[in-house]
Amino acid sequence: MIVSTDDLSGILQDEDLLLIDARSFAEYAQDHIPGAVSLSLFTFHWIDSSRQGIASFARQTARLLSMAGVDGGKKVVFYDDASGMLAARGVWLLTYLPHPDAHMLDGGLQKWRMEGRPTEKRANAFLPSRFDAVPDGSVIVGFEDIRDNLHNLTIIDARSAAEYDGTSIRAARGGHIPGAININWEENLTDAGTFKNAGSLSGMYRIPRDAEVVTYCQGAYRAANSFLALKRMGFKRARVYLGSWAEWGNMPELPAD
Repeated sequence: MIVSTDDLSGILQDEDLLLIDARSFAEYAQDHIPGAVSLSLFTFHWIDSSRQGIASFARQTARLLSMAGVDGGKKVVFYDDASGMLAARGVWLLTYLPHPDAHMLDGGLQKWRMEGRPTEKRANAFLPSRFDAVPDGSVIVGFEDIRDNLHNLTIIDARSAAEYDGTSIRAARGGHIPGAININWEENLTDAGTFKNAGSLSGMYRIPRDAEVVTYCQGAYRAANSFLALKRMGFKRARVYLGSWAEWGNMPELPAD
């Protein structure tokens, strides 16, 4: 799910490449990698993870990505400033739908610029497609399934320590899902903003590879980055809690520590 700047540079002119800048349009307008289209993924929040809510999420996601030009025949590469949560969110969305060829740019635009590679300012138009997909429920989870299987899951809280312990409150309640392990998503990255290798990640995620793991954060962006980290290490049973704390923390009937 990771592509290097060298690899991207070599395919930048390919007709079957769809390059998506997942940052805000304001950042995109300042400069971006040549040929990239702008799709600000941080504006696509979703906190209803009931079964009906997830079904609606799947439909809206397919429409959004179709508008951007995603289809099953294209290699799709997302990027943001580094190997960040926005590009990771894009890759996770396409893993969910699913798409056979979705990647994030390792190191993002920061690494691309540091290597002296070209950028441009002109906006590139969407070439909409029709991306018909059958969602893969094995990579997403809602609050009901977590509530009903709380003691059978390994839960990774990808937020900051202050959010985890309730010092920083960003919902009706502070705290975390009972039993969750706090591994800040930023620890997935090197100081240069690239993904750590599988060996370094394994030193942080001391979890059996056959465990059923759920990642969450505030809105399932940082959690998507941790999902990619788990996949990089070879985890087969990893899912993202779509509603994350923005949903769980605002539902007083759900348990919290």
